[in-house]
Amino acid sequence: MPHFVMDCSSSILESHSQEFINQQIHAVAVASGLFTEADIKVRVNPYDSYSVGGSQQVFIHVFAHIMQGRSEQQKAQLSKQVVSKLVELFPEVENIAMNVSEFEKATYFKRTMLTDAT
Repeated sequence: MPHFVMDCSSSILESHSQEFINQQIHAVAVASGLFTEADIKVRVNPYDSYSVGGSQQVFIHVFAHIMQGRSEQQKAQLSKQVVSKLVELFPEVENIAMNVSEFEKATYFKRTMLTDAT
């Protein structure tokens, strides 16, 4: 936790590699001070087929999935920081956005939380 998932037009990858983009988003997440570096997960999903406003306009959208507990201000600042970095990397792209959604602690579960019942 957290997960940063970037959906984008595949043409975005003509400017920068997926690995480089992952590194840049990871660095912004670390710099935010909201997460432990080892917990941050980043991935890029490029699309060849998509529609933005009824046409094939280049786009980037980051979905951040984080554990509940951050303030609205912290989440808004995180979005602003990530979008600012992406604008710096892709100044020609008009459609860049991000949203933050929260996991509920009560319903979140992962493998490392399993205990041996025997």
